[in-house]
Amino acid sequence: MAFTTLRVTQNEFLVGHLRGTGNEITAAQAEATYGIKNVRARMTELRQAGLVVRTRKNYTGKTAYAVSARDISGSRANVL
Repeated sequence: MAFTTLRVTQNEFLVGHLRGTGNEITAAQAEATYGIKNVRARMTELRQAGLVVRTRKNYTGKTAYAVSARDISGSRANVL
């Protein structure tokens, strides 16, 4: 089991890992690799901060999350 200790907040990490990169993450991946137990709540917080969070069902039927490079106003500026 690979586990990484985060040195930033979970939201800051997810923004850096997902925003505009084309990467996606599922709840199982987030917990197993980074120790983020409630990725759904973190995505809700990112939406409330003004980011565009996309969800889709991956080939196993699990929800995968991605974050657009632009926020809801079209800016690429940092929101966190």
